[in-house]
Parts: sequence; C-alpha cells; structure tokens
Amino acid sequence: MINTTSTDTGTVETPTRPAAATAPTPTTVAPRAPRRAWAALAVLMLPVLLVSVDNTVLSFALPAIARDLAPTAAQQLWIIDAYPLVLAGLLVAMGSTGDRFGRRRLLLIGSTGFALVSIVAAFAPTAEALIAARAALGFFGAMLMPSTLSLLRAVFTDREQRRLAIAIWASGFAAGSALGPLVGGILLEHFAWGSVFLLAVPVLVPLLVLVPLLIPESRDPAPGRIDVVSTVLSLAAMGPVVYGIKSLATEGIGGFGVPAIVIGLACAAWFVRRQLRSDSPMLDVRLFRQGSFGGAVLVNLFSVIALVGFLYFVSQHLQLIAGLTPVAAGLALLPGLIAMIIAGLVVVPIARRVRPRVLVPIALVLSAAGYLVIALFTSADSSAHSIAPIVIAFMLLGVGIGSAETVSNELILSSAPPTKAGAASAVSETAYELGAVLGTALLGSILAAHFRAGIELPAVLTGEQADAARETLAGAVTVAEGIPAAVGAELAASAAHAFDGGVVVTSLIGVALMIAAAIVAAVALKNPGASDAD
Repeated sequence: MINTTSTDTGTVETPTRPAAATAPTPTTVAPRAPRRAWAALAVLMLPVLLVSVDNTVLSFALPAIARDLAPTAAQQLWIIDAYPLVLAGLLVAMGSTGDRFGRRRLLLIGSTGFALVSIVAAFAPTAEALIAARAALGFFGAMLMPSTLSLLRAVFTDREQRRLAIAIWASGFAAGSALGPLVGGILLEHFAWGSVFLLAVPVLVPLLVLVPLLIPESRDPAPGRIDVVSTVLSLAAMGPVVYGIKSLATEGIGGFGVPAIVIGLACAAWFVRRQLRSDSPMLDVRLFRQGSFGGAVLVNLFSVIALVGFLYFVSQHLQLIAGLTPVAAGLALLPGLIAMIIAGLVVVPIARRVRPRVLVPIALVLSAAGYLVIALFTSADSSAHSIAPIVIAFMLLGVGIGSAETVSNELILSSAPPTKAGAASAVSETAYELGAVLGTALLGSILAAHFRAGIELPAVLTGEQADAARETLAGAVTVAEGIPAAVGAELAASAAHAFDGGVVVTSLIGVALMIAAAIVAAVALKNPGASDAD
C-alpha cells in the first residue's frame, strides 16, 4: 500500500504497512529514495559537469586563444572572468526565480540558452566578441546551477542518502573543474579552440529530453516578489570589485582600482541592508548568522579561489614553459582529478563519525600543503621540465578540496528550510563562482603584475613586439618563436623565469588562503546533527 502526499517540492510516495504489522518507532525515518531518484541524480550531473568544466577548460585553451585573437593581458583575464562574474552576480536572483516559477522549468530554459550561446562563442572572431559571449553564457549558466542542487533536496528526503547525493554532486563539480584541462587538451589536440564551447551541445540535448521524464517540478508555495533592485545591486557589487583588483594589478594604486573596489563594497552593503529590511528577501542574509552556514560558504569560496587560481597558472606552465602538448598537460593533472573524486566520496562515511570542525580543517591543511609544494619546487632554479611537483601538489589540493566541499555543501543545504532550497543552493553556487572569479582576478592579476615586472626584454625587439611579450606569457612565447633563435631563447628563458617567480608568490598566497579557511572551519562549523534540522 502506498500513501501519496503533496509537498512544496513535488509529490512524495511513501510505503505503508497494515496497522497490525507496524511496530512503534521512537523517531520518524525519512523515506528511502527509489531508483528513479538516482537516475534523476545522473541527469542532474550533466549541467554540473558542463558548468564546472567550462570554469577551467578555457584556462587550458587560453594559449591557443591568445595566439589567434591576440588579446591584451586585461582582455585575457576578462575572457576567463566574464562568465563566472555574471554567473556569480545572478545566481542568487536565479535561485529565487526558480523557487517562484519552478526549478525544473528554469533548468530547461537555462540549458537551451546555454547550448545556443555556446555555438556563438565557438566562432567568436575577436576578443571582445568572445568576452560578450562568455557573459551571455554566465546569464544562462546562472539558471542551471541553483536548480540542480535545490532539486536534489526535493528528490532525496533521507539525510544519509542526500549526503551521498551531495557528495556525488560536489565530486562531479570538482571533477568537472579538474577534467576541464584534460577535455580541453584532447579537443585542442585535434580541433580549434572553439571546440571547447561546442562541447555543451551534446551534453545538454539529452538533459532537455530526460529532465521532464525523471524530475518533478518543485517551487516555493509562498514565494516573495521579484526584486529587480537587489539583482542589479548584486551585479554592481561584484563587477567593480573584480575590475578594481585587475586595475590595481595593471595600473597600480594610481588608477581607478581603489575607487572601483569602494563602489563595489558600498553596493554590497546596500544589498545586505535591503535584504535585512525586506519582508521577502531575495537572499535571507540572516542565514549567515548560523555558524555552520556562513562558515561553510567561506570554505567553498576559499577552496574554489585556490583551485581555479592553481589551474590558471599551472595550465600555462605545463604548455608554454614545460613544452607539453595539451593532452599531455591534461594527463599530468589526471591523478589529482582522480584523488579529488575519491576524496569526495570517501569522506561521506567519515563525516558520520568526525565533526565538521575537525574534518574540514584537516582537509584544508592538505590543500595548503599542495600549494606549499608548488612554492618550494617551482622557482627560477628548478627544472622547467619537471612536472612531478605539480602532479603531487594537485593530488594534495584535490584530496583537500574534494573532502571539504562535500561536507560544506551538505551543511549549507541542510541549514536552510526546504521551501528556500533554491536560494540556499544559490548561495553555495555563488561562493563557487565568486571563487572562480577571484581565483583568476586576484591570483591571476598578481601573477600578471609580477610577470611584467620581472621579464627582461632583448633590445632588438620592436615596440610592438616588446608590448606583446610584456603582456602575457603566451605573447612572449609567440614573439620568441618569430625572432632569431639565440635572442628568442633568451626571451623565452626570461619569460619562464618571470612567470615561475610569480607562481611562487601566488602559491604562498594560496597557502595563506587555505590556512585561513581551515581556521574559519575550525571555529564556525558545528556538528550538523546538533545544529541542522532535517
């Protein structure tokens, strides 16, 4: 016999037995998820993998794009950042929109738009056109990610099964981020750089077919109004801050960097104040008063900054300094990818016995050790062709981030009421995407500034050649290949020296970020069994 009950998250079927055969139980046990739920999880992993691959695959394609479109250093960073910046700015708004109009509906709209714009990006003729396409991808990508995580809350009502589902989700996101270089390497080995965008089309087509069949619609039964002002403020807070960081790295304190950061922080304060005063806020910022929620969001933020920043400079080092092909460079990161996936799954049974404030700091210290390996073994005096330290470092980083993010995502989702699952999951995703922005904006800008200050240019270069070589590592390598061999070798060596010197500095910053995240986790994260209602 089956009882069917309707909830705000869809229809839930729970088996019952005759009264005589039912023994009293001290607690209510949530229904176990059927096989259909695990099939739904597999479908929901498609946009997760796609969006996370898109976060990092472009870093690997950057050398090819730099040679083809010849972007400036600032344009190069914007090609990377335009996507996660728009994505991060709209995630909370889109999560709230999904709660109101339907999470499954928003997922389908976002998937369609993402596939179409990916085709446009693949054939972008200029750096400016590619930046615009990346921004449009961020708009539609913002519809995908909150829907996937919030729909998991609707499908998996049993906490233990939900924890495993979230572990698979988090492992898929981390795996996609790490898989980006390998996928990019294989595609770039045989096709033009536009192929990394066309990858979205075959991934999203089956999603559009299977989602209506496997996943029920869910929404908030009492949604708040659409807050356009808050949406604009969320974008106005992030855009100027990212621009300011880039400006400080390229123009110094005399440029518009400091005022831009001040404007962004002012808009962020205005956004928070507006949410606190609203009867139906787009983002319930009061959730951050819960240590487990706010601490878990910060852990996600710092972890993704470290991951994306690492992949940004390592992908360039492996291809442009160590001289590996794109496929070989991707394979060099494969052990770290495997470690990240395994760690995200293995930590699930461990999390039942070890408190988050103990488990997460240990994981983050491992990530810090990974960055420390890079700082110690990547220098001007080390062999440019040695990739062993990078492999070891990425494995340590992968184990740490894969473990920490599984636990932190479960804490974020369990801290919020089910009716606000979309908005809560959007906060988690905002931390991911803001971390992706800052990973390249902060670490990438510091690296670019160090590179420009450290490179020594041969006197025989023309003004145009000197500007190109000073802008980016790819530009220096391209110039070195087009001048006499002896001078070209001198320029290439100087560029490698300057770049790897910047890698050491950014790696030490990565160590500091991971230690800071570990301290936050140790202080803020609480035992979910004691603080989170299921």
